[in-house]
Amino acid sequence: MVDRDLEHRYPKREPKIGEVIFRIEGWTVFHPQDAGRRVIKGVDFQVRRGEIVGIAGLMGAGRTEFVMSVFGRSYGRQISRTATLEGREVDLSTVRRAIDAGLAYVTEDREELGLILAEDIRKNMALANLAAVAPGGVVDDMAELKVAQGYRTRTGICSASVYQEAGQLSGGNQRRSLLSKWLFTEPKVLILDEPTRGIDIGAKYEICCIINELADSGRGVIGISSEMPELLGICVMNEGAFVGEFAAADASQEKIMRAIMRNGEARHERRYPERRNLERRAGASG
Repeated sequence: MVDRDLEHRYPKREPKIGEVIFRIEGWTVFHPQDAGRRVIKGVDFQVRRGEIVGIAGLMGAGRTEFVMSVFGRSYGRQISRTATLEGREVDLSTVRRAIDAGLAYVTEDREELGLILAEDIRKNMALANLAAVAPGGVVDDMAELKVAQGYRTRTGICSASVYQEAGQLSGGNQRRSLLSKWLFTEPKVLILDEPTRGIDIGAKYEICCIINELADSGRGVIGISSEMPELLGICVMNEGAFVGEFAAADASQEKIMRAIMRNGEARHERRYPERRNLERRAGASG
């Protein structure tokens, strides 16, 4: 139980939106095994400073595939077109280059892809930015400890100490640890894939507060969520393409689902025109 009604599950925010910080144009991605199958289809996308852009869509719509392809081409092949960060074209061809450019990606799968569960919090937090705690290529244990303790306090990780194994933490504290790991890279654009899935309402609220603080500091935030109330600025994805865009004040679950379903019906009609013609004739004769 938490002392918060359902109407206040998410923190209020008055965004201060700045200039475009990250832009993608004509982003196209083919399936990693099926060379002829286009998974992401010419997406144009941008995020501004201080903006939280949410990507909604049904399962299989291509949301995670899209952001993974952007983050160091972690998914897909034959990835084409350009990405610009702060007005300059950036090389996102590897994860290391994407991090160096200023991107960070908090994966949905914290246990398999996000954290090393057998390692302690301290080690996990430094993984994405080892150079900052390893001058000359040798890890400075005290520097690593200081970083871990700082982010443990900042993100509210509940643990016995920073020496506790990540696998012993609750789901919410694992999420906080994973977020801390990427915050340590000091990204300009933070990509969050289902950042609050599988955690309790209290932890969800606190993580949303941290996300808001990041945006308020001038970063751009991109979020994927299956929970539509989480999404502020909304881009709706369906079958590898963006099919609708709504400002936070205009967005609703009904509008989002209508955009998804309307596009799905149009695609179905293009694929099976003879079936649609039969339906029309049957309706006319009835």
